[in-house]
Amino acid sequence: MGVMSWRRSPLAERHRALGSNLEDWNGMETAWTYAGRSVADEHEAIRTKAAVMDVSGLRKVHLVGPHSHHILQRATTRDVRKVYPGKSVYASMLNEAGKFIDDCIIYRTGPNTWMVVVGSGTGYEALTCDLAGKNAALLFDDDLQDLSLQGPLAVDYLARHVPGIRELKYFHHMQTTLFGKHVMISRTGYTGERGYEIFCRAEDATEIWDQIVAEGEGMGIIPASFTALDWVRVESYLLFFPYDNSQMYPFADEPPGDTLWELGLDFTVSPGKTGFRGAEEHYRLKGRERFKIFGVLADTDAVLTAGDALFQGDKRVGVVTCGMYSRLTRRSMAIARMDVAVAREGVAFEVRGAEVACRAIAHPITFDDPKKTKRTAA
Repeated sequence: MGVMSWRRSPLAERHRALGSNLEDWNGMETAWTYAGRSVADEHEAIRTKAAVMDVSGLRKVHLVGPHSHHILQRATTRDVRKVYPGKSVYASMLNEAGKFIDDCIIYRTGPNTWMVVVGSGTGYEALTCDLAGKNAALLFDDDLQDLSLQGPLAVDYLARHVPGIRELKYFHHMQTTLFGKHVMISRTGYTGERGYEIFCRAEDATEIWDQIVAEGEGMGIIPASFTALDWVRVESYLLFFPYDNSQMYPFADEPPGDTLWELGLDFTVSPGKTGFRGAEEHYRLKGRERFKIFGVLADTDAVLTAGDALFQGDKRVGVVTCGMYSRLTRRSMAIARMDVAVAREGVAFEVRGAEVACRAIAHPITFDDPKKTKRTAA
């Protein structure tokens, strides 16, 4: 028996009709695959046209009140005073030991109102801890659904229905209507493409999904599964808690937890910021990395899978956390946790897994669009 999902998806029947068995993720029934369509087709649609995905398993919370920004200053690595209404920012959340516990996107929706979308770590619990004694309230909103429309044609499709969408900048959001339904559309995503997240009420989700799927078909826009997200995130250096973390690949005699220096997420700390949870330990741990997250470019047309080992001779030097194969670039790529000395461009090693054995080199992540020109395009 798997974990029982306690969060109901209004799109569950749509996913079942597409051939998904709906497996649990983060407490919600989630379409990890669709029968009758390959993940490679979904990946290609995201990269060349667009795809719509249900990412409602992310947890959405509203934070309101005059002390709300103090809570975010403490709980996250970003200086939220610089985030104005209509703007959002990607942030990390740490524990007292300076180790990563979750990531989030912080949306400022008004002077004292915010929405925080957290992953599957303990970010929500961290926010509730910081609420004590503050003039603020936190509302977990499972009515709000998150439909992600990602790919180069996403803006062309939405421009038919949403005035001003072409002017919406990267990491900005707008309150608007779509098909007569009240929505918030954010220019964010998890793909490395120009894309948008459509936040809507549960009662509107099926109608919005159906209309995008029906109208988008002529443009080559298709529904895509969570596994397709896994593939595009490999190319775009987007980590997924806990799948790339020591919660899955523990160190002997150490509690789980990785530093932002090890994960390459130190950019999420606003320059000079102190006072966030784990700040002192975060700064102290710089230069003490036990491993590095880095890319693998493999000499194979197979997909590397989580747990495949990296070897130099008889020495194990790393482990693959997620892999993909792109028909578009004919490359087999992966995210890996590897020894610090190995995590340099061009360093050679072998991949040894249950399904694959091949030569490979260390390759900087990001594989696709390293300058982020697609996702930030005007």
